[in-house]
Amino acid sequence: MQFGIFSVSDVTRDPVADHTPDDTERVRDMLTIAKHADEAGLDVFATGEHHNPPFVASSPTTMLGYLAGVTKNITLSTATTLITTNDPVRIAEEYAMLQVISGGRMDLMMGRGNTGPVYPWFGQDIRQGIPLAVENYALVRRLWTEDVVDWEGKFRTPLQGFTSTPRPLDGVPPFVWHGSIRSPEIAEQAAYYGDGFLHNNIFWPMSHTKQMVRFYRQRYEHHGHGRADQAIVGLGGQVFVRPRSQDAWNEFRPYFDVAPVYGHGPSMEDFTRDTPLTVGSPQQVIDRYGAFVDEVGYYQRQMFLTDHAGLPLKTVLEQIDILADQIVPELRKIVEAKRPEGVPANPPTHAERVAAARTAGQTVAGHVGDSVDPYTGTVAEEADL
Repeated sequence: MQFGIFSVSDVTRDPVADHTPDDTERVRDMLTIAKHADEAGLDVFATGEHHNPPFVASSPTTMLGYLAGVTKNITLSTATTLITTNDPVRIAEEYAMLQVISGGRMDLMMGRGNTGPVYPWFGQDIRQGIPLAVENYALVRRLWTEDVVDWEGKFRTPLQGFTSTPRPLDGVPPFVWHGSIRSPEIAEQAAYYGDGFLHNNIFWPMSHTKQMVRFYRQRYEHHGHGRADQAIVGLGGQVFVRPRSQDAWNEFRPYFDVAPVYGHGPSMEDFTRDTPLTVGSPQQVIDRYGAFVDEVGYYQRQMFLTDHAGLPLKTVLEQIDILADQIVPELRKIVEAKRPEGVPANPPTHAERVAAARTAGQTVAGHVGDSVDPYTGTVAEEADL
């Protein structure tokens, strides 16, 4: 299993130090956090995408492109790429460019985001969120897998004889996750293509997460991509850890109480009971997250939110070190012991996808894949998602 961190890029006042970073400081702190995660040995760093205060991550590929040049091993990803309000042509181009720059050390997660006003800001209608997600991603895939595209849809101007550049690295598109916390249509979209599904369940009880993951697994098998337990699944998470549990509670409580998302709402006691937020000792985190496999089946990626709610940079770096040194090694042992035979340990790497394309007889230098689903005979725009 991969273990990583993701940032929602919030600019939030530190209620203890009474300091609010400006946008420049926050962006630079995110870069430091990502580099530190790489040095600590974590597997993934992911950034969200937002276009409104108090968030600063408006250009994920710019940040990840820079990080590709200053990190060595960590997979660079997005916690959300807004498939509904970004032009699918730009998504295809920008993430193929990131793939080339990073040498394939990247993937991305398509999502609709959680900010309703972003739709009119980019000329779209929130009531068309699901159809936009379906049509735009279908076009992205065609742009990645076909050298010359003629296309006409509902939400953007037609394309005639269009070639997206650069072409995907080795002719193989980036691996894509689809993120959703409440929409079965998006889980179905992920299953239809055989892509990954990440349920960022940081605000949801495990009972809901189990339902969404089970549905995705069932549909993945239905579409002929493999057994249900072989589907590629990821989960979100939140932790705050100190050697002594009470110290963790005392230190994190003022940040929780004023956090922009859940501050002034449920108590920290209620939130840690009902969601994956775990505040306590390393062993408490190990015990709780090690049991998630029993709830949803073996999954391939566990992401942690660590740099939110105004936490100072020094504290975030300490949290990364605790995760990497004390928690992740134990979790790896626990979850690997529970992995069924034939179930992938991790999401597919670029090299594995290239090898699979060659084995399947696809032309690595050109077309890889097909916009027509081989099991249903339909294209995504026509499918009942």
